Parts: sequence; structure tokens; C-alpha cells
Amino acid sequence: MEREKWMEMAIQLALDNVTKGHGGPFGAVVVKDGKVIGVGRNEVTANNDPTAHAEIQAIREACSHLGDFQLAGCEIYTSCEPCPMCIGAIYWSRPKAVYYACSKEDAARIGFDDHFIYQQLALPFAERSVEMKKIYPETSSLPFQAWESTQNKIIY
Repeated sequence: MEREKWMEMAIQLALDNVTKGHGGPFGAVVVKDGKVIGVGRNEVTANNDPTAHAEIQAIREACSHLGDFQLAGCEIYTSCEPCPMCIGAIYWSRPKAVYYACSKEDAARIGFDDHFIYQQLALPFAERSVEMKKIYPETSSLPFQAWESTQNKIIY
């Protein structure tokens, strides 16, 4: 089956990433019309970039390939259920489907536990472990006003 082939590719990217010492055990592939248009592997520690997750890397490469900020008609295959950050990027990129192999519970068993993020998101700002406070100077709404009035915006 075609989907299994793409999933095997994502899994192999994850395995190679670990065995070659490049980062965490995660890989992702973006496919459109039966062709790979983006691949990614976890490069958080290799690049000192907490956003360099496999899905994010694959989405970036696929969007660059397409020359578009959306992945309409694309499928994402990832070696593990996406974390909250990657879920956000996936929804923003708007693929038609996401397929994953291992679960977030599987990842938690080996030390990749995102449960605390889900817990934090459910809390009011004042109770979160990272301080989040609104600062609203008079100029705060100027960028939004400019966006509303500009004629050359691209809605996304």
C-alpha cells in the first residue's frame, strides 16, 4: 500500500537521525500527488532550535517546493503523533491528512512527554508556569489597523 511506503520513509528518517547522532527519533514526509515534496527530521539539538521538529522541517521544505504557504492536497506522514506545536503548524498549513506511527504515549515512555503543554494550555494565563501578561500601549492596534486597510494583503 502506498501509505505504508510513505510511513516507512518517515520511520527510516527517524531511525537514521538517531543512529547518525543528529537528533531525536522523529521523521516526517510530505506527499502530494504521489511524490515526496518535503522531508524533515528532528534537528532540535543539532541546530539549537526548539522549533526544528520533523513535521515543521518537512512543512517548510514542502511549502518552499510548492511556492505556497499552504499544503492543499498534501498528506503528512510522521513517525510519531505530532506535538502541540506541530499540530498548530499542521493546521496552519492545511494539508488534507496526517498519518502517524507511534503515539504521544509511546513518545512519553522514552522521555518525550508533551502532556505538560496540554495542561498549561488549559490554565488561565495567571496560573501558567511561563508568565504571560498583556501589555497594551496606545500603538498596539496600529499593525491590525494597517492590515485591515491595506489593499495588497494575502489572506491566510
